[in-house]
Amino acid sequence: MRTRFAYDQLPVSRWRNGGGETREIISYPPGEAQFEWRASIATISADGPFSPFPGIDRVITLLHGDSVLLESAHLQQRLQPLQPWAFPGEWAIDAKISGSCQDFNIMTRRGSWRSAVSLAQTAVSGENGVAWVVAGSWQTPAGETLAVNQGIWWLDEKLQLAPQTHDARLLFVALTRDL
Repeated sequence: MRTRFAYDQLPVSRWRNGGGETREIISYPPGEAQFEWRASIATISADGPFSPFPGIDRVITLLHGDSVLLESAHLQQRLQPLQPWAFPGEWAIDAKISGSCQDFNIMTRRGSWRSAVSLAQTAVSGENGVAWVVAGSWQTPAGETLAVNQGIWWLDEKLQLAPQTHDARLLFVALTRDL
């Protein structure tokens, strides 16, 4: 299973607290009430709390925008552009922003899936994953080109992505099933 996507074609959901919106890439398995893993891009437009997700491991990566400070009883974490940060979904986290920003999110249900998020500049491959182009262009073995603000997710097939431009950068999510 393989699906390409583009930012402007993703469905938009406004947050209940009015502080932003989410564009869902995939909630797996599709159509199920409870996800095993989920990928999305969020726009944060106001300070406020993150929704709690008990039993979920989260990775957030700042894509664009001003400063984002995440605070909890456990720590303070300032997000840096294109540097993934992982945390448990149980943590009560408040976001403080200095202006509108956009982030890439991966959530995995503990005991079902694990994720590893990295910024790639060279060829990458994996059996299950999500990829999001942040600069340049990338190509699949079938010759499909992915440009900025485009991506692909896949399951149960080996997929390789290769940079096509010298400035190519890609957020690469390797997903692994917990057995």
